[in-house]
Amino acid sequence: MPRPNAAPLAYGSATVVVSTVALLLLSRTTNTLGVVVICAVGLLLGVLVARTVPARRKAPAAPVPARPRTDEIRVPTVRVGAGADTRIGSNS
Repeated sequence: MPRPNAAPLAYGSATVVVSTVALLLLSRTTNTLGVVVICAVGLLLGVLVARTVPARRKAPAAPVPARPRTDEIRVPTVRVGAGADTRIGSNS
């Protein structure tokens, strides 16, 4: 089973908070058992949403076209930095 990424966790958490607050406000319950049941329902709804939100998958990479093969041989050249043509110890 793949691990959820940030999007399903955010949707599930938002669902828990919003549904629990909405159910508590709509039911107007004040006893402990009612609050516990509503919190459990909100948690179950959040888990259900987090499990059913499709995870965003990466698009498959486009295949890289093959480079045409050439018969020439490439020899690396020496890179010369700035000031390399000055001579040390010259008396000019």
